[in-house]
Amino acid sequence: MQAAYDWEVPTEFNFARDVVDALGREGRRGLLFVDAKGGRSDVSFPEIAAASRRWAGTLRDLGVAKGARVVVVLPKIPAWLYAMLALDRLGAVAIPSAEQLRAKDLAFRANHSGATALIAHASNAAEVDLMREQAPGVTRYLLVGGEAPGWTSLDALAERGPEFAGNPTARDDVAYIVYTSGTTKDPKGVVHNHAYTFAKRMQAEFWLDAKPEDLLWCTAGTGWAKSLWNVLLGPWSCGSAIVLHEGAFEAAQRMDLIRDLEVTVLCQAPTEYRIEAKLERLGERWKLPKLRHCVSAGEPLNPEVLARWKEAFGLTILDGYGQTENSLLVANRPGMDVRPGSMGKPTPGHDVGVVDPEGQECEAGEVGDIGLRGDPPTLFRGYYKNEEETRASHRGEWYITGDRAQVDDDGYFWFVGRADDVISSGAYRIGPFEVESALLEHPAVLESAVVGSPDADRGNVVKAFVVLRPGNEPSDALVSELQNHCKKVTAPYKYPREIEFVGELPKTRSGKIRRVELRQLELKRKGATAASGFV
Repeated sequence: MQAAYDWEVPTEFNFARDVVDALGREGRRGLLFVDAKGGRSDVSFPEIAAASRRWAGTLRDLGVAKGARVVVVLPKIPAWLYAMLALDRLGAVAIPSAEQLRAKDLAFRANHSGATALIAHASNAAEVDLMREQAPGVTRYLLVGGEAPGWTSLDALAERGPEFAGNPTARDDVAYIVYTSGTTKDPKGVVHNHAYTFAKRMQAEFWLDAKPEDLLWCTAGTGWAKSLWNVLLGPWSCGSAIVLHEGAFEAAQRMDLIRDLEVTVLCQAPTEYRIEAKLERLGERWKLPKLRHCVSAGEPLNPEVLARWKEAFGLTILDGYGQTENSLLVANRPGMDVRPGSMGKPTPGHDVGVVDPEGQECEAGEVGDIGLRGDPPTLFRGYYKNEEETRASHRGEWYITGDRAQVDDDGYFWFVGRADDVISSGAYRIGPFEVESALLEHPAVLESAVVGSPDADRGNVVKAFVVLRPGNEPSDALVSELQNHCKKVTAPYKYPREIEFVGELPKTRSGKIRRVELRQLELKRKGATAASGFV
């Protein structure tokens, strides 16, 4: 299913020079920064452009050349933006990495990518120091936010550094290597080139609906592809100002900030919307007259959360689907007839289908693998130093995402689950999202994650890990109540035969539930005998 769009990627393109420097000729706000203590500061586009040029000049003088690999481990502060823009100017290859990564994780990324430099915050210096002997190729350790032995402090240098516009970069030059979360294998390095940075404007224009007068807040943390999508590349491609918040997520505080900062466009993780939707008197306690547009990506949003948000604020949250390996492939876009629970339709420039094991498009209603046909500039160039995995991700003319869905007669996509999340139980194949949505409708449930738990007779049974709302206590009676509730809300065969109450669910930095950890936990608990029934 092709949504027509002409990418028109220039032969030479550099986001920092061609977008940020152009915005730097305007005198308006480009960034609203909220620090961990709640302090706020506006940064203009001219200040952002000049700071990134000083950073580029400083890094150049410290030996960071075009093509050099640089690991970036910074929190959600302006220095993260300046560092990323400076590396873009230099034509260096940025490897954005989350703050929570430990020494072993960082050493793998540094060694695998061939990094020669690492930029970190003072709060991470001790952890990074532990990886030095494991990563001998890294010869430059550059510090933000303080000083430490064995580090070069960037703060004063970048403040007075010489401005450097940057080196020429072609659309096919590598810009980023973004590592996916490792599960049973080492992380994979997803390679994107400078054409990708140009192509992000499609997403900002057609899904975020970003405009120069907007203040846009994408709450994703640094170190994940979503930050590149919606924090750095997309909004500024359309001239929007952005919010950068250093603090952690707390639902009531988040709602206060959306109101007080007068955010107009909001992009949050599904988990954040779900927790906010549970707040008492949501629409009464928070009035958001400036907020005009809301989107979400990472996992499908439950229909009941969509209804709650619509009731409170009169806004429909538009779901979008994409990956580290690509961009926004399928979405509910402004002006579309939204079908609650649907992923929407393919975005402009993307030929997306549901594909069977032979690489043929499935009929309407048939479950298959989500595939992207062709080679749009949003698609990654491959997994770095991993030709086997790169080849395995393709099936004929299709890139296979690893997610499963079905398309209805009107072309709407409906998410079923990760290829390895779909639960085979007896004669049934059950998508975890349907069961999680049913559980979420119960007033006692705050969050849930559903996986297949090995069973010798059925292959798997549906197992739910449930976080309860305050004031509710685990009990056998509540287990039965939740099971009966699911039987009423969804097909009875989908109900969770096992329920375990937990204090929290394992998640990625962006708030996406890591069902893989829960599946592995169940495998360890039930052992190889039960696991042999896995289909």
